[in-house]
Amino acid sequence: MKLTRAITNAATPPSAPPVAAAPLEDSSANLLKMIQDTLDDAKAENTLAIDLIGKTSLADAMVVTTGRSNRHVSAIADQVVEALKIAGHKNIRVEGQPQCDWVLIDAGDVILHVFRPEVRSFYNLEKMWGADRPSEFSPS
Repeated sequence: MKLTRAITNAATPPSAPPVAAAPLEDSSANLLKMIQDTLDDAKAENTLAIDLIGKTSLADAMVVTTGRSNRHVSAIADQVVEALKIAGHKNIRVEGQPQCDWVLIDAGDVILHVFRPEVRSFYNLEKMWGADRPSEFSPS
């Protein structure tokens, strides 16, 4: 019990003033808009934004889009990462860049998946995340 209390106190020092945060919805919406604009500029195809609020705590939105080839997928990912860096976003995580069949960009509140057409149809993330998730089962 003492350890838990010490960790709690260490995480929130009593002398630290409260920090006002911007509404999460506004920052997420702005980030989503910036990503969608960059995807339009990069000529990404079949872009779909999925609202994840209430479905998971991973992010507020997921964007799924398609590039015509490995090279196009790579170019789309590079443009989005560059736009995020220019906008001041840090801790951007990118996976799948060497192969460019499926590149995942985790920008915090928005997760972006850039696929080649065949890979997108195989994984079908829209079906998995787009449908309403059933409520968690709790035994009574």
